[in-house]
Amino acid sequence: MSHLCVYHSSSPKQPVKLLNHLEDISSALAEIGVRFERWQANQPITAQSTTEEVLAAYRDDIERLKQEGGYVAVDVISVDEQHPQKTELRAKFLEEHTHNEDEVRFFVAGRGLFNLHVDEQVYSVLCERGDLISVPAGAKHWFDMGEHPRFTAIRLFNNPEGWVAHYTGDTVTALYPLLED
Repeated sequence: MSHLCVYHSSSPKQPVKLLNHLEDISSALAEIGVRFERWQANQPITAQSTTEEVLAAYRDDIERLKQEGGYVAVDVISVDEQHPQKTELRAKFLEEHTHNEDEVRFFVAGRGLFNLHVDEQVYSVLCERGDLISVPAGAKHWFDMGEHPRFTAIRLFNNPEGWVAHYTGDTVTALYPLLED
């Protein structure tokens, strides 16, 4: 089940708020400029579905977001236990960073933990199948796919070259809980 934990920087192991209802999560994240919504596939998909089938299953929502956000590129990423770069990818994503564009991710399958560092608070969002999160350009954040990753996500980009991170060098990420496998 998706949930949002909000931590104050003075107590990074104890959340000051825990939300697990879609409307509450969406509302709390909207206050900091983050979009969070749930999508439904318009046709069946399975673990064996091709990239084209996955994109077709969510075409209406993808097109709506492309129009609203000016996104020009869309792809699908899958990472699991057998991915040859899973350890390197996790380490790269776990460093606090920003982007010059929105980071838009829709979880087709599996789960991942997005952490947003806003002033003196960290918003830790467990995203699961059906969840869309859009982190605004310039927002400090990091992502944990877990020690044993298992997710497929649709990514939308304003930049045709895709994901470009600007690392902050802050070690804040080490203070907060990781995704439990």
